[in-house]
Amino acid sequence: MTIREISFISRERAESLPGSPDTAIISITDPGTPPAKLAASFGKVLRLSFLDAIPADDYIPMPFPGLFESGMAQDICQFIDALQAAPEALHCVVHCEFGISRSAAVALFIEAYTQAPLNAREFACHANEWVASTLARERPPLLIEIPQPRAKNERRGQQRV
Repeated sequence: MTIREISFISRERAESLPGSPDTAIISITDPGTPPAKLAASFGKVLRLSFLDAIPADDYIPMPFPGLFESGMAQDICQFIDALQAAPEALHCVVHCEFGISRSAAVALFIEAYTQAPLNAREFACHANEWVASTLARERPPLLIEIPQPRAKNERRGQQRV
């Protein structure tokens, strides 16, 4: 299932999607919360649970409960490798609670790793840097570029006249 496009969205949006066999989902929830209620008809689903957090320093022992770690990164890599190995093209959707940080980081990784187009890439500027760097270490020399927030002088930020 060669990945034809990538999207990152919120849990609420993911739970409202009507399921499709040509869509694979990476479902990210907070530890201690119930799994997302996803339609049973999605092609493949990988479920992960970790906090939207960045370690304060390099001296935190790993694995740290609830923190994204290399085992989870390996799970994502294996999932993406399996999707890429199959012949059918599909849409890969990544969701987390709000669709801003964790899902954006994973989506940016998938984009860099597979060269598939990422929808709304410019909104991935709040991607969790810890998640992105942990994923990048699994596939060196992969570079994940997190977009910069839009400039204040951009036309959409200007007051209407």
